[in-house]
Amino acid sequence: MSRPREFLTQAGRWAIEARRALADTSIWRPQLFPQMLKLGVQSVPVALFVAVFTGIVLALLSSYMFTRAIPLYFVGTLVTKAVMLELGPVLTGMALAGRVGANVAAELGTMRVTEQVDALETLAISPHAYLVTPRVLAAILMFPIVTAMAMAVGVLSGWFTATNLLDLSSVEFVRGARQFYKFKDIWFGLVKSASFGAAIATMGCMAGLAARGGAEGVGRATTRAVVLGCQAILVLDAFWALVLL
Repeated sequence: MSRPREFLTQAGRWAIEARRALADTSIWRPQLFPQMLKLGVQSVPVALFVAVFTGIVLALLSSYMFTRAIPLYFVGTLVTKAVMLELGPVLTGMALAGRVGANVAAELGTMRVTEQVDALETLAISPHAYLVTPRVLAAILMFPIVTAMAMAVGVLSGWFTATNLLDLSSVEFVRGARQFYKFKDIWFGLVKSASFGAAIATMGCMAGLAARGGAEGVGRATTRAVVLGCQAILVLDAFWALVLL
């Protein structure tokens, strides 16, 4: 019982600090663009690498499942639906939980154990406004962009695989992709990815600022940030499916 109570208490404190930090625009605004570059733009190669092989595997699996039972053009349906609704946002989020969450936790954890965070407090600078707010806002803004790119690349790689390895024409693939397409397929994945970004960055900041015990403590904080980020992605994925679908 003590662990959930401790987590809720800490979450409440963070909510109060977040409200105060957002008001200090002169502190976090100069840090926002560099964090968008670090957490978003530099994460694009990882996201696209995951997306390419996701599209390839989906096309091959769907052709295996549809053998002699369902028209082959439904490969386009499965690839586009799965990438845009589920696998694009979730797999991209998982990949970025490892990169972004670990990066944030290690950076802030090192600052904590080397007393740089204490120095900020001594200078009357809010650590939440200077360190946490720009990272969380950058993740919220950039994760949907990175995810949109991953979704596009995933669909394109699925199309390339289907037309070159499965004896499926581009016209048939597009026919399948348009068969059950809805505009919700796009914005649903982007809404999820924004919430994933907020969760990953927040978990990384919480774990990093709670780090104690030198290099070993930073390592523990980094591991904890990645685990909590992945868990938060799965919980939010189920939540949005229940609420929006």
